[in-house]
Amino acid sequence: MTILIVEDHPVLRDKLAGHFSRAGFAADAVGGGADALAYLDRRNYDIMVLDLGLPDMDGMELLARRGGARCLILTARDALEDRLKGLDLGADDYVLKPFEMAELEARVRAVLRRADNAAAPVLRCGTLCFDTRSRHAAAGERPIQLSRREGMLLEELLRSSPRVVIKDVLEERLYSFEEEVTPNALEAVASRLRRKLRESGADCRMETVRGLGYRMSPASSEERAGRGRTGGRRI
Repeated sequence: MTILIVEDHPVLRDKLAGHFSRAGFAADAVGGGADALAYLDRRNYDIMVLDLGLPDMDGMELLARRGGARCLILTARDALEDRLKGLDLGADDYVLKPFEMAELEARVRAVLRRADNAAAPVLRCGTLCFDTRSRHAAAGERPIQLSRREGMLLEELLRSSPRVVIKDVLEERLYSFEEEVTPNALEAVASRLRRKLRESGADCRMETVRGLGYRMSPASSEERAGRGRTGGRRI
């Protein structure tokens, strides 16, 4: 999942970006409206968290010009007129400062669930399941310990299963603009994830589609039968 944080206060901006990165988002953060519009032009974000008091333009103007990005307003403006205007301009939620980070994250996830037609928070493929709220993965009753990036990749593949997810799309979803991505960074994450799924005995297949990307699909009946004969450890 991708998030754009638009907040002019540098300490709060860094705190928000750090929190959402740890929560499994590819987080970009900017301090002004012009930079936000440039980022929105380059990437399709799942959601934008927007402060209204920006140095170069009013946040309401940015809200009106944002395109199709979902938006949660995070502001100290508590007047009813501001709240109504923000919602009328298409904001999905309106959170007042000061705020609790846990509640803000919950509200962001609620907006994303509504946008996905209340998609189930637990994603599954065969015996493999991934809870997008707790970021916990398991194969049946067996937990799988994943790094933050491995969890992000698993979520993207499960959300699209059994379709192929293009490599360029995955890189955009897993990394922010500020991160330096080496040519083989995604392949390294995929290799570690595949190994952990194999060791867990998950009843699914993570496939590399040469020249395109990756996909996750349930194991075939033949693969399940072979896995049963060899102790359930092949993907």
